[in-house]
Amino acid sequence: MSFRNNFRKITPYVPGEQSKDRDIVKINANENPYPPSPKAAAALKTFDCEKLRFYPNANATILKEVLADYYGVGVENVFVGNGSDDVIALAFQSFFCSDKPIAYPDITYSFYPVWCDLFRIEYTTYPLDENFRINLEDYKAENGGVVIPNPNAPTSLGEGEEFIRTLLDYNRDSVVIIDEAYVDFGGYSSVNLTKEYDNLLVTGTFSKSRSLAGIRLGFAIGSAELISVLEAVKNSYNSYTVDSLAIAMGIESVKDDEYFKETVGKVIKTRKRVTDELRALGFEVLDSQTNFIMATHCGYNMKDYFDYLKAKKVFIRYFSLPRIDKYVRITIGTDGEMDRFLEETRNFLGGK
Repeated sequence: MSFRNNFRKITPYVPGEQSKDRDIVKINANENPYPPSPKAAAALKTFDCEKLRFYPNANATILKEVLADYYGVGVENVFVGNGSDDVIALAFQSFFCSDKPIAYPDITYSFYPVWCDLFRIEYTTYPLDENFRINLEDYKAENGGVVIPNPNAPTSLGEGEEFIRTLLDYNRDSVVIIDEAYVDFGGYSSVNLTKEYDNLLVTGTFSKSRSLAGIRLGFAIGSAELISVLEAVKNSYNSYTVDSLAIAMGIESVKDDEYFKETVGKVIKTRKRVTDELRALGFEVLDSQTNFIMATHCGYNMKDYFDYLKAKKVFIRYFSLPRIDKYVRITIGTDGEMDRFLEETRNFLGGK
């Protein structure tokens, strides 16, 4: 018997293409087009490298205090990790341990099934409706947990407070994870509901709205009980998950609320302009609450469109998956980047 028979067999998550070519418009990975807060950048430039010979603060205490103050919760209600992917993966291991399948939409963040396969978690997916909306009634069924992004990815659509409350009321006996990676771009945040629902965990990231994808920093907010379980699971394999540089930059990023609101506002303004212009060109564009848009055109093949733009060094995202293979996902870049994207889009339409 070969040792290879003991290998874990799994299909990994596939991120957006990371090209080494600098002369591209890179709007395929939902990255923020603007630099991090100047205060966060200053924290990096002035960091005392002598401190790197020491382990970081195992609890990232000051960062937790800053996040707790920002979101109006207690320090005991905050968890931090290496990006929201790390946080959500820990949450899967912490809370989805029953013999019942967890539930999530059929069109959603494609890391969820990867984690389920990796951690041996049974799952059930429920189809979004014809408008790519979640059918709440599906989630009345007994389950071992629920996870949804709000706003959803890759559809870009978000749900409001009434929806989330109903979802939670339907699932009092299981943990509900709301993945809020994109919420700062116009979505409804469920953070305040964590004060009412002990089974609600809300996750967030510094990668999108705070332009810090390169340092891998994420967090979760929930009841003290949920957070204590997350901490126990984290400390069972690595008690130092967030490094000193990430802690220092994260603290200053949260403190610089003025810059945060300014850059988020720019993305939202550009998103509206690009949406309007694409619709004027005959595209159907979903009403995004994220830093990206989902679009299709009834007269054109979206794979051809994707390939054309890539040849012109404009990178967007195409998913060869049922129901969304007629769509492309377009990250909102700077106005200059989106002008080039729109120019090449017009060239594509005009050349067909």
